[in-house]
Amino acid sequence: MAQGQYINNDATVFEDAQALMALNKNILLKGPTGSGKTKLAETLSETVDIPMHQVNCSVDLDAESLLGFKTIQTNDKGEQEIVFIDGPVIQAMRQGHILYIDEINMAKPETLPILNGVLDYRRKLTNPFTGEVIHAAPGFNVIAAINEGYIGTLPMNEALKNRFVVIQVDYIDGSILSDVIRQQSRLDDMSLIKQIVQFNSDLRTMTKQGQISEDAASIRALIDLSDLATVMPVRRAIQRTIIDKLEDEREQQAIENAVELNF
Repeated sequence: MAQGQYINNDATVFEDAQALMALNKNILLKGPTGSGKTKLAETLSETVDIPMHQVNCSVDLDAESLLGFKTIQTNDKGEQEIVFIDGPVIQAMRQGHILYIDEINMAKPETLPILNGVLDYRRKLTNPFTGEVIHAAPGFNVIAAINEGYIGTLPMNEALKNRFVVIQVDYIDGSILSDVIRQQSRLDDMSLIKQIVQFNSDLRTMTKQGQISEDAASIRALIDLSDLATVMPVRRAIQRTIIDKLEDEREQQAIENAVELNF
């Protein structure tokens, strides 16, 4: 794959996601934070050559964040008029683009039902701000990502979840992770990359045992660590990119122990 594209030990993850897009199925990418869900969506967008509009969910997400808002503009005649500025959902629908909804279970449950008609066979939306009925143009697809059990997340509404086909996206490891570090970071020292991959394996074991949070073992953090390791000692790079982000002293100590073992 080209530099910066999504790679996984399980090739069926990308293959199935691409097949689901061809069938115009809504895709729900389910997996831990930093496992590459957004990178997978971006790679799908690049592969099918269809632009992607992104919604980042939070408890503050409201209908305006999804659909757009009214504002006052001056027209060609110098007169002021009220116009509606399309948000990411309507932009993607009108243009036949991909809509990516990140961390969909961070949104308040009462916010998302507005998308029910967008996510089912109708592929349409009645804009509550203007009354306009919008039908999605050909090519429109929806991809969402979910971090289950993550702090701040809520159980996903079953009626909403039933509108998606789920693909599990897990962390990568071994030679695949080594390839990703070489392709997506500035580090080319293979012996150091091998040590970092082993270090990450130890972190993954600790996350499964509940000793440290999933953030500490994310691919994102490893890429940052690898970049910093080209300009400073690897131990200091780990301090900056992983340890100092954690607030729990026990987690910090657990990672420092893994550093001692690997470096």
